[in-house]
Amino acid sequence: MTKQIVLALGLLLFASPAAHAAMRVDIYGPGQNIVNLALAAPIRSPQSEATAMGRNLQQLVEQNLSFLPFMRLTSPKSVLGGTVLMGYEPPNLDFKRFQLSGSDILVTTFWPDGDSGTKSVHLRAFETNTGVRLFGREYLKVSARDLPEVADRFCADLLEALTGNGAFFRSTLAFIKKTGKLSANVWLVKPTGRDLRQITNMQGEALSPAWSPDGRFVVFSHIDTKSHALGVWDSNNKKVQRIRFPGNVVIGPAFMPDNKVAVALSNGKYPVIFLLNHVFQKERVLEQSDSINVSPTFDSTGTKMAFTSSRMGGPQIFLKDLNSGVVVRVSKNGTYNTESNLSHDGTLVVYSRMTDYGHRIFVQDMVTGMERQVTFGPGSDEQPAFCADSYFIAFASTRGGGGIYLTTRHGGDAKQVPTGGGPSSFPRWSVPSK
Repeated sequence: MTKQIVLALGLLLFASPAAHAAMRVDIYGPGQNIVNLALAAPIRSPQSEATAMGRNLQQLVEQNLSFLPFMRLTSPKSVLGGTVLMGYEPPNLDFKRFQLSGSDILVTTFWPDGDSGTKSVHLRAFETNTGVRLFGREYLKVSARDLPEVADRFCADLLEALTGNGAFFRSTLAFIKKTGKLSANVWLVKPTGRDLRQITNMQGEALSPAWSPDGRFVVFSHIDTKSHALGVWDSNNKKVQRIRFPGNVVIGPAFMPDNKVAVALSNGKYPVIFLLNHVFQKERVLEQSDSINVSPTFDSTGTKMAFTSSRMGGPQIFLKDLNSGVVVRVSKNGTYNTESNLSHDGTLVVYSRMTDYGHRIFVQDMVTGMERQVTFGPGSDEQPAFCADSYFIAFASTRGGGGIYLTTRHGGDAKQVPTGGGPSSFPRWSVPSK
């Protein structure tokens, strides 16, 4: 978004708890709520519909909300009397017509100065049953090219108002796109498929990208015809640094909350998980044994580390408490479990298991001890990663010719992330700033 855009109104307005409890959607517990949302026609003045920019913004919001598995959009055709209203706030809103269509939430859009050129836009969300405003936002100096970010900001705020976390729409996925034998680079894309761009252009093959918590760096493993190395892309200067280490193993780099990197490196017979300092040099060992130890991943506190190890024969997932040093086995079923990713809240570990039908994604709840299968193919599903909300999961799949897909900690129908075609893999989420 251009620097001219100003978020002028940043209020979450709820009725007092005594009068009415604000609508909340529990996306973490069993049995998610289904919320029906209606979009009133964008207006420039009472009963005067907005034109191109207004319709485009509405379309972008609809596209965004289609990625929420608990959200159902009300068809305008089901609203008796239509969706064009006298205003965008009470008392000029007819909630009854939207109640009758089954809508729980009504979103209104108002362009007070028209919707051509660079204008301001007001967006509001209301509960249809009570008329209570969930929140409102005003965006100033909005041009046509700013509409996608306005839609993302609004949908993030709506998601946060309903669930307590809007990280999905504030995140960017780093992933690998392969273009040939030993030819793969790092790309970025919003989970909705917007802002697709390539950030590395190197000979050789990039693997396992990971974002720094501050959003400045993306690190990745890199293999060319001569060596394995750690790649470091710096968003400040858009340059890539390739860092060599003794030996020929650089597997699964991941950032800790303090912006230091952990990565599996050669160290004698078996790889060892090292912590690197802020200039990407070895600082200390995080995990080693008489076995393979690779692919570290951390919770938001940096006190828990999930990783893959062969210490019990085939690859399995383990969790280490970095304060006490205690290691426990996470994956208790199957003979081949790899590519773990720890949720930001530290309660769930997601990983890929090899089954008779291909790889599938499983989630282990470290609180209840229950394991849940969340993908069922077709094809093979691998390389899962939790969003910072500990709800959404991105993964790579061979289904549909191969690509990046989204599901949740509960499973359900997977939705593909548009990545421009071609084999895509290793999705990893950025950590949006609070």
